[in-house]
Amino acid sequence: MKVTIFRLKLSNLWNNEYCMFVSQIVAIFLKYQPDALHLKKAFERVTVFTPDLSKIKAQELGNAISNQLADLNSERRTLIKGIIEQVKTFGKLSLKGVAPHVAVLERFLNKHGYDIGESNYNDNTDKFIKLLADYDGNVDVKAAVTALNLTVLFSHLQEVNNQFATLYLQRTQENSAVEAVDARAIRTELDKALTAFFDTFEIFSAEYETLDYQTPANELNDLISNYKTQLKARTTRRNAGKDVHTETPIQVA
Repeated sequence: MKVTIFRLKLSNLWNNEYCMFVSQIVAIFLKYQPDALHLKKAFERVTVFTPDLSKIKAQELGNAISNQLADLNSERRTLIKGIIEQVKTFGKLSLKGVAPHVAVLERFLNKHGYDIGESNYNDNTDKFIKLLADYDGNVDVKAAVTALNLTVLFSHLQEVNNQFATLYLQRTQENSAVEAVDARAIRTELDKALTAFFDTFEIFSAEYETLDYQTPANELNDLISNYKTQLKARTTRRNAGKDVHTETPIQVA
């Protein structure tokens, strides 16, 4: 009896999801002896891309780190802007004893530049390191920061800048070991191989009626159905105006 393999719009999968999906397809079918089902050649046209999938995964990890770096860079700029605005606000008030502390911090910020954080990553990190070192070593600045309730912002800025520096070094080290690949080109060719595999699977299920194609087909279809359900839900969220690119990638057990 001919079986049917459900089809998934593969272009809707993000790169990391795509790699996982193909790996799961391969893992499922390996349990059912491709040679016995006369599908060895069609299956091998899919598995030959395994090394390429590993390269895409490694490249995607670097992209994920890049996104984290962008977020951290934005956060430290938000923090310094918050500090600047707080100093400006206190400068407009007539609170007793505040003026000297405002003056100290205005000199401090003038020294390090009100545009700090708006340059390239390395320059930004270096400038924040110098600003924070100056803060740590200057008693008057620390006293002014405490007086204007800015300690928590400076502490968090130190933490974020350290995170950024560590992550940037990690990305640099990993990028040097990662081979750049054209994920779109690889996926285009692998899509063809997957489609051919599914087509052959269906054709041979009708031709070799004494062999059990239904059991692996059921397992493949369960997996594909789960992906389709999650992709549909993500599309609904996107159409409702949600930024789905910030979500965790689809995971199907």
